[in-house]
Amino acid sequence: MPLLLLIAFIVVPLVELAVIGRVNDWLGLPATLALLLLDSVIGAVLVKREGRRAWLAFRTALTEARWPGDEVVQGALVLVGGALLLTPGFVTDAVGLAAVLPPTRRLLSRALRARLTPAPVRLLRTTTGGARPGSAPGGRRRSPGRVPDDDVVEQRRRRSHAEIDVEVVSVERDGPEDGPAGSSGVLDRPKG
Repeated sequence: MPLLLLIAFIVVPLVELAVIGRVNDWLGLPATLALLLLDSVIGAVLVKREGRRAWLAFRTALTEARWPGDEVVQGALVLVGGALLLTPGFVTDAVGLAAVLPPTRRLLSRALRARLTPAPVRLLRTTTGGARPGSAPGGRRRSPGRVPDDDVVEQRRRRSHAEIDVEVVSVERDGPEDGPAGSSGVLDRPKG
């Protein structure tokens, strides 16, 4: 974190000043200031337009009951790009444009999601066997990241979910004078 703060508050401003000095030597002070002002105005217009698009894409994803993960990342990139575009300097403006313009924003979004998405966890199978030191009751070894055998999983499932066997029987009334259980008072099973 201190390295990031050092880069953000010391290195980036020094690089910006060096680039602005070079542009000033090349174009002159009035043209450099006009270019910086024009850069900020164009950046503000782009951020407003792309911010609206990102917001509409986010709302559309919510209306369609989709997870708006990509829309959130793209909206965050527009916000960061807008802040960089409004900051005076040519280097931050170039990075801000990359974060705001749709083609480069999609590439940055994919790269960010690939970088921030955790790697899939690889699960390993174990087998049941005799009791070993440090093993659980029944000879099963307890080790993190391991998946028990199918028969152990099935036994656990049976213990955790109560299963009820039900036989469906149809009940017919003989007539209106009989009670709800028929003439004998006992529910009759249909034969064969």
